[in-house]
Amino acid sequence: MIKSMTGYGKGQGEAPGVAITVEIRSVNHRYGDISIKLPRALLASENDIKKRVADRLKRGKIDVFVNQDTRGGAALLPAINRPLAEAYLSMFSELAKYYPVEGSVPLALLVSQKDVVTVREGEIPEADLRVALDAALVQALDMLEGMRRVEGEATLRDFEQRLVCIDELLRQLEERAVLVPLEWQGKLKERLARLAPEVEADPQRLAQELVLFADRCDISEELVRFRSHLQQFRGLLVNGEPVGRQLDFLLQELNREVNTMGSKSNDGDLTRQVVSLKSELEKVREQVQNVE
Repeated sequence: MIKSMTGYGKGQGEAPGVAITVEIRSVNHRYGDISIKLPRALLASENDIKKRVADRLKRGKIDVFVNQDTRGGAALLPAINRPLAEAYLSMFSELAKYYPVEGSVPLALLVSQKDVVTVREGEIPEADLRVALDAALVQALDMLEGMRRVEGEATLRDFEQRLVCIDELLRQLEERAVLVPLEWQGKLKERLARLAPEVEADPQRLAQELVLFADRCDISEELVRFRSHLQQFRGLLVNGEPVGRQLDFLLQELNREVNTMGSKSNDGDLTRQVVSLKSELEKVREQVQNVE
């Protein structure tokens, strides 16, 4: 079953003292491009996250956002900024040399100075972080893949409708292509009949002209190749693997064949049918751009 490249997924995992949220957004892209934004505590997990995302999402511009939320007051711990405290003590001692102040520096005064005592997050065990991250990442990927599958199913239904239309246009092309040389032969004979009193037609030359015209406007080979490519296209639609690039390649081949048909056309009706076929292929191409 084909999948879309666009989607969104969100997941949350928890461990003692911490909650981790993972959001993943993906849009169309020719290749697989993964970008990850992590909090400092999880920077070491970047390569592992990228590998796990790449294993499940083969194509698209994929942005992964990971947020860490520390829970509970027990996770917040006071810390002493020793270099700053020592700098304040040195400054107070220097001041005492120039000003008549007696006594030692009270501890309360030192502690009250800005940033001497700070509150920081306590260290969360790496194993706990890993548990929360794994749970959040799996949830986000599952949600995003579910959205991709739903949109892929809608795209598949559209493909099926377009292919039915293309089949009908091909049938009309084949029928018209057979008639074109015959109609041209009839018109040529009518012209010669009008000129008969003045021009004597050479039957052999007439036959040669008919053969040359029929050869120039013969699109049977293009129709055979077109149907072959179309059959391969249908086969890929039921393939469980990512097939977006293969579909894109086949669509280029289909367009090449229909362009050749158009260049060989010497008939107004046939040209209009070729234009209609190209129009349907363009609609299919727009949808293929969003297939993983």
